Order: sequence, then structure tokens, then C-alpha cells
Amino acid sequence: GFDPRGTSKARVQDHMDGILTAMKDIVAAGKVREFGLSNESAWGTMAWLAAADRTGGPRVVSVQNEYGPLYRMYDTDMAEVGQKENVTLLAYSPLAAGLISGKYAGGTLPPGSRAANDVMRDGPGNLGGRRTARADQAVAAWHETARSLGLDPIHMAIAFIRQRPFPAIPIIGATHLDQLDHLIAGLDLRLDAEADKAIDAFHRAHPLPY
Repeated sequence: GFDPRGTSKARVQDHMDGILTAMKDIVAAGKVREFGLSNESAWGTMAWLAAADRTGGPRVVSVQNEYGPLYRMYDTDMAEVGQKENVTLLAYSPLAAGLISGKYAGGTLPPGSRAANDVMRDGPGNLGGRRTARADQAVAAWHETARSLGLDPIHMAIAFIRQRPFPAIPIIGATHLDQLDHLIAGLDLRLDAEADKAIDAFHRAHPLPY
């Protein structure tokens, strides 16, 4: 439902210039080291970079956007911005808020999980709209792809992000120590050409399932 006509280009630029002028002073004072964005678009990132050139303020070094095997919007335009402008993606929800772990398969709602906590707070526990019928199908297909390659589905998801052709670092999170241990155990995984081809086929069959 986003309507870009709501604000003029000049107003947006003025807003950005004001922020970066203030950020310039904050960086000079040693209170901030680097400047990054979150949930930003390609046009917005380029506009922030242009504002940095105009004001002498800090350039964008990172953008924290959602990215993972089930949500690859970053590939459509931001990937080129990141690679050409040296802006690193800090990929949040690389496991689609836990969907890729398989713990929600078959409508399961594990006690203490994010979805279970959402139910207690807000009602449906749909992980911000991520729990859909198509997402369930995609998760099952991701697990099948991993099995066919002899890989762990969680390790494969994190390795996929780390090997993208643009600067990217997955933000991993864990509720329990054993989950963190499992994530760390897969950080040495490198996907080969066969895995890349299988992941591409998976994506073509299950694009943007939520």
C-alpha cells in the first residue's frame, strides 16, 4: 500500500541533509563510528549516499533489510547498490523468523517460540505475516533440497547468504544455547555449484512465499 507520491523529492532530500549534517558532528565527536540504514530501498540508499556527498556527512556502510532463501527482495535492485557502493547487507530473519528450522511444520506452535509469544501478545502468531500456506510448502521444499544435497537446512540457509555476490552478513539469533551451537557449527560450510543450482531451482519454484 505504499504510495511514493506522499512526499516530494525536495522534502526528502532536505530531511536527509539535515540528518547527515547532524551525524557529521556526532561522528566528529566520537559518539558514532559508522552510519547505516534499515528497511531501505534502492532509491533511498542512493539518496542517502548523494546526501552524504552534498553535506560531507558519513556515507552509508550498511543496510539492515530482511533477506534469506524465502525472502529475496534484496536481489531485485539492492544487490547492485550494495556491490557497487560497498554497502553491506545485514540480513535479518535469514531463517524467516524460524520457519526454515522446521519447528512450525504442520501448524506446530512450540512453547516459548516467537510465534507462541506472538499469540500471547497479539493473537494469531503468524510471525508478521510469514506463516502462510505457501511458506509451509516452501519450507518443506527447502528441507527436501537440503536432504538431497546431504546438508543441514539451517546451515545451508546461512551459507547461501554468506556466499551471495554482494556484501552480506546474516544476523543469526538464538533463544537457547543449543540453537546457537548449531548455527556456529555450520559457519564453515561452503556451497558448491550443485547446491547453487538446486537453490536456484528451489527459488524459481517458491518465489516470495510470504
